Amino acid sequence: MPWWGWAVLGAVFVGAIAVAQWRGWIELRGTNQGRGSGNGAFGFADEVFHPTKHEAQKIAAVETELPAPAPAPGDGPLDLDAGRVRIDLDR
Repeated sequence: MPWWGWAVLGAVFVGAIAVAQWRGWIELRGTNQGRGSGNGAFGFADEVFHPTKHEAQKIAAVETELPAPAPAPGDGPLDLDAGRVRIDLDR
């Protein structure tokens, strides 16, 4: 195979991966969002060949995120119509 054949084959491979990401068939951005060790460059292989592991990683990543605490009934007044929050600090 000539050198340009390998270049065309590589371009087709990269294009196929880009289309698969764009269509949502694979997810290359990772599931851990920078925490811990990810799957690396071939992380899409888990999604394709081992989807239960991929789903478990996504669920674990969502469960480790901490939401902001909800206001309690005894909290100070909120003026949401004006877009302001008044916080009273005890001295």
